[in-house]
Amino acid sequence: MSQPMHQLKGPLDGVRVVACSTAQAGTVPYMLMADLGAEVIKIEVPGVGDNSRGSSIFPGLPSIYFETNNRGVKSFTLNMKSAESREILHRLVKRADIFGQNFRPGAAEKNGFGYEDLKKVNPKLVYMSISGYGPKGPNSKLPGTDSMAQALGGIAEAYSTPGQPLRTGVVSVADETCAILAFGGALAALQCARTHGVGQKVECSLLGGQIRLMGWTLTTAMWRDKNPVTGQARITGTEKRPGMSASFNDINGKPLVFQLNGEAKWKNAMTALGFYDALSQAGFANLGVVTQSEDQRKTLLATLDKLFATGPRDKWVDILRKADIVSAPINTLLEASNDPDVLANGYVTEVEYPDYNKKLKVHGTPWQFSETPARIGRAPKLGEHNDAVLAELGYSAAQIAGFRERQVI
Repeated sequence: MSQPMHQLKGPLDGVRVVACSTAQAGTVPYMLMADLGAEVIKIEVPGVGDNSRGSSIFPGLPSIYFETNNRGVKSFTLNMKSAESREILHRLVKRADIFGQNFRPGAAEKNGFGYEDLKKVNPKLVYMSISGYGPKGPNSKLPGTDSMAQALGGIAEAYSTPGQPLRTGVVSVADETCAILAFGGALAALQCARTHGVGQKVECSLLGGQIRLMGWTLTTAMWRDKNPVTGQARITGTEKRPGMSASFNDINGKPLVFQLNGEAKWKNAMTALGFYDALSQAGFANLGVVTQSEDQRKTLLATLDKLFATGPRDKWVDILRKADIVSAPINTLLEASNDPDVLANGYVTEVEYPDYNKKLKVHGTPWQFSETPARIGRAPKLGEHNDAVLAELGYSAAQIAGFRERQVI
């Protein structure tokens, strides 16, 4: 008999995950699963834990890095080099739906928890492996990081300024993109395992995630065999069906963006702003004239720069939105965290931290489930769930004490 909806911890209630993962791309997929009700057991090195426990620590606060990436999971310490640990790991895997690891390629196999090893224990197991470059290719054996994937994957061009060198960004977009794809890939494989009884290995990489993130803009570059025009504006379409996405600074230097498609939208937007007469006199009554001319494009942008610099961005954004034109202020990270839509939808929320006597802002959830809402937890203390996990696996109190004495856990 199925469990009543009101008793479920979340849409993934009943899913069991064992994660032998560190850093960001390797932990966020399972943190998201924990948000949605899955039981996630994170395996850590006894006495040391995930290295990121010591990252980004401010006085009076937990590790920002570890907390953001590991909330809601259970911490279970296991000395993977111990012979006894193999049996414990196999017991965990036998009852698990998903196993995840992001060790340097080859390390899991070397230490006895590669896919071929664990599928013998649980043939229906979904084995999630995350790497830097992907399982094939000349650099497949190398370790990878977020900045490496940003550098190779093309995202530096997305926010580049013509004439300036390409640079990677401060936000870990490669890690997060890979993590979200791993989340979806693991659940797709779980559906297959539950429907057809067949487990499998799923592989994602930081580089692969970045390539997917480039979307149709990458397709356009490949079909044209030419890099896109970057900078202040994105001009798309043809002379008859032009499109524009562009950013401008207001009178106070605060940036905003608008995006539109078609001549009718162009005229409506510029008329509402009070810019249309000036633009017409400058030869831009129709947006399509700039799709084929770089000089015309530069002249139009310079004209719009002067016009937007005559008033505040809140005014411009309000006018454009009332004219049914997509527009928004360009937020800093801190501004984004306080954006009214971000807060109203719970994309950022607050969580109590009794150990620190604080209530802190954290990521909320990007999903809204009508019947089984996500639950935002906190990251565990190192080894916090050792006794409970081992007891559930059938080990006695005496056996658990023995594991601790022999430094198995």
